[in-house]
Amino acid sequence: MSTDFDVIVVGAGAVGLACGYALARDGKSVAVVERERRVGAGVSSRNSEVIHAGLHYAPGSLKARLCVQGRRLLYAFLERHGVAFDKCGKLIVATQDSELPALMALAARGEANQVEGITHLDGPQTLAVEPALRAVAALHSTESGVFDAHGYMDALAGEIEAHGGSVVLQTPFLGADPVGDGMEVRIGGDEPSTVSAQHLILAPGLQAQDCAQLVQGFAVERIPPLHLGKGSYFALHGAAPFQRLIYPPPIPGALGIHYRRDLGGQARFGPDLEFVHTLDYTVDPARVGYFEDYVRRFWPGLPDAALSPDYAGIRPKLHGPGQAQGDFVFDDRQAGVIALFGIESPGLTASLAIGEHVAGLVARRKA
Repeated sequence: MSTDFDVIVVGAGAVGLACGYALARDGKSVAVVERERRVGAGVSSRNSEVIHAGLHYAPGSLKARLCVQGRRLLYAFLERHGVAFDKCGKLIVATQDSELPALMALAARGEANQVEGITHLDGPQTLAVEPALRAVAALHSTESGVFDAHGYMDALAGEIEAHGGSVVLQTPFLGADPVGDGMEVRIGGDEPSTVSAQHLILAPGLQAQDCAQLVQGFAVERIPPLHLGKGSYFALHGAAPFQRLIYPPPIPGALGIHYRRDLGGQARFGPDLEFVHTLDYTVDPARVGYFEDYVRRFWPGLPDAALSPDYAGIRPKLHGPGQAQGDFVFDDRQAGVIALFGIESPGLTASLAIGEHVAGLVARRKA
């Protein structure tokens, strides 16, 4: 069957663009379609811009493997393309003895995941590198950092086009039907049309479940429930108190409110985790008390009235309140379609590895 493209990717966030980049590098003709006016306007625009080392994720999981692989690929990509980053390192701190077992469990995960650059620090050693902290011990991750996520996505889009592909904005995905050994894909925008491809990759983040329902033949029972995990951030008025990322031990379902200093020197705290039912990105000023109490566990010097609402993101979680956090899902059981579900943290760090994983799935279908 002759098609307009080898692959159509739905979603021009970090993961969709990384998929398009990997496939274009493999010599595929690729179009990445995006309903918004710019790349990275969804989940990818409302995150911490943290590069995760990979020690938080269950050994043997896709999250663990792809995070570690993706982090290594990401630093090299950023360096090659002149995208700003700061490999500042991360301290995961225990503020009391009762948190030490959780710290040790994370260290064991890091070792199982083959995460390099992890060292144990006792209380005095921790305070020697970050004197403003309250901590009885910490794990120091030298491979963690922050970066310019939008600069990264712009570079990915440039690479797709340099390899002969296209990134088409303001072009919503309207549905797809199997035809022969390929897919007919309906797209909207100023000039709605139908285009054909051998493979359809669904990587639209929060819209993954909706898009899967628009694909004829995609079994409804294989579409996992979507839970909206809202995370709010508060900005600090005043000088950044720490040079490194500061993380507490993880909370159920998330990594917990952490500290970061962005590339411009602004200090922020977040995200928390609040399950919601609508895409509401407002930050409730009343949550400041919760944030202050949480942050003072590891930074007792937080001044009064120093935090103000900043922004919020919503993560496409596959687990709800009280449920165990799951893994990434790559559903490739329907011919011609690969659907990505639950691509939340560490999806940004893992994006290049996710792209290579998807490209591998496509290549194996052709073998």
